[in-house]
Amino acid sequence: MIPYGRQEITDADIDAVVAVLQSDFLTQGPSVPEFEQAVAEYCGASHGVAVNSGTSALHVACLALGVREGDLVWTSPITFVASANCARYCGADVDFVDIDPKTYNISVAALRVKLEQAAKSDRLPDVVIPVHFSGQSCDMEPIRQLADQYGFSIIEDACHAVGGRYQDEKIGSCRYSDITVFSFHPVKIITTAEGGMALTNDAGLARKMDLYRTHGISRDPKEMTRQPDGPWYYQQLELGYNYRMTELQAALGISQLTRLDEVVGKRHLLAKSYDKQLKDLPLILPYQEKSNYSAYHLYVIRLKLDKINASHKQVFEALRAAGIGVNLHYIPVYSQPYFSEFAFSPDDFIEAEAYYREAITIPLYHHMSFSDQDLVVESLKSVLL
Repeated sequence: MIPYGRQEITDADIDAVVAVLQSDFLTQGPSVPEFEQAVAEYCGASHGVAVNSGTSALHVACLALGVREGDLVWTSPITFVASANCARYCGADVDFVDIDPKTYNISVAALRVKLEQAAKSDRLPDVVIPVHFSGQSCDMEPIRQLADQYGFSIIEDACHAVGGRYQDEKIGSCRYSDITVFSFHPVKIITTAEGGMALTNDAGLARKMDLYRTHGISRDPKEMTRQPDGPWYYQQLELGYNYRMTELQAALGISQLTRLDEVVGKRHLLAKSYDKQLKDLPLILPYQEKSNYSAYHLYVIRLKLDKINASHKQVFEALRAAGIGVNLHYIPVYSQPYFSEFAFSPDDFIEAEAYYREAITIPLYHHMSFSDQDLVVESLKSVLL
């Protein structure tokens, strides 16, 4: 089976992890801050806060921005459930903004209309979480302008997008957002096995996220409510969590980061090869905005079902039967049983519904061989033609 995504672990990666295993620190040592600094410098951000997953990064980002019960958070319906769940962990309500029919990112036009309507009913969002689907950045500049107009904070869910660029600037710079979140899950661009990071240019937000990832505990006397009893003393200032990244994960991340640009470049070569080989098939191929340089976490095709003698499900199952590990990213979040209490209507998300009826993710990972890619293409041809 050719999977839709797969990590690559090199000898250098293994050596980096072994070095930590032979050191004095497995957790809370020098590798985590080194990894934080390296990612922040790569992206052009001031602060990085490493955690044990992208989901944890989203959660501490919401906490740092003060998301709480009664607040409202908007995000994209075409994303992994964590983009919405992070708000629910804080007790906030969640709503969704339909996607752009070309990029599958949150639609700026739909966001603008929804904000105008929300202003009339005095129920504006406190936070909006644009998701950089498949590695291509949302159109962040107009989203920032809307945030300034309507008074909401922005968390960029860039879990697909480390190594990408928007307007010739690295995704993660936080030029247009309060916080940007990455994931380092094994199928992502680079991996720490599990892990994530939140980037920000706001020192106050960085400190809050640092507290929330470590039980809410501080050893800094300046933050304490009274003088320490001794050098052993600490205080719990917030109800925090054990979301820390280990030294092993950070060491792997530091090693992987050294070849990030190479990894993304190879994904672009493979994507261009797909574009060329699939252009005459009854498919809609991924659209790339000129202002973007995608990290190409995913390569998503959409079936032109009116030109195919098979259903969406039949095509998916035929490809799986042929050894092609296709997937579907994603089931619209509002359709999940957990969110049924909010009574979302599919009619409010026309583009997301159309996308879900037609989308299939085909294999793409940077060390994928061109011969394996040819097998994917030939299998698609045999199923569709």
